[in-house]
Amino acid sequence: FHNLPDGITKTTGFCTSRRSSKEADVAYRVTKDAQLSAPTKQLYPGEFTDFSILTTVKAKKGGQSFLISIYNEQGIQQIGVELGRSPVFLYEDHTGKPGPEDYPLFRGINLADGKWHRVAISVQKKNVTLILDCKKKITKFLDRSDHPIIDVNGIIVFGTRILDEEVFEVSHNSEYSSACLAWEGGSQDSPLSLLGFR
Repeated sequence: FHNLPDGITKTTGFCTSRRSSKEADVAYRVTKDAQLSAPTKQLYPGEFTDFSILTTVKAKKGGQSFLISIYNEQGIQQIGVELGRSPVFLYEDHTGKPGPEDYPLFRGINLADGKWHRVAISVQKKNVTLILDCKKKITKFLDRSDHPIIDVNGIIVFGTRILDEEVFEVSHNSEYSSACLAWEGGSQDSPLSLLGFR
């Protein structure tokens, strides 16, 4: 960002020092006052079915907040990543599958501990895999259609979901994208590449 939008401040990121740089990583604190959104079609003009989201993030301790939300043209949330004590991956394709009761819940993972975490989420066929800090890997069944469609005529909201109030920080560090993609053949060409998402 050249000029920071309202509700976003610059802060120190994941690493305070690196061998390759004299400066600390840069991160951005996203508060409830931030309004970061864009038409989905502007960022992703074509269809996508299998994709990955990679980020380095520090959620507020004890909080629940949305990292990213993708809404269709009717305002229905199609994709969402909720950070918290048990992260949730929200997904709803064009047929309404899966229902909210079947959203993958990653129990035993706490992303709301006030610490930096490297998080990779990969959707491939009928599975969603979460990898935490390049170590812990959990795969859950994603009961979506055989030929799912995500509507790109809506909007992407970053850092919240409509009417949310929680806070978190995102580190801007491209090294993570390369280092952790080796697991299960992830691709840097996957459609979600917004602010460190690949």
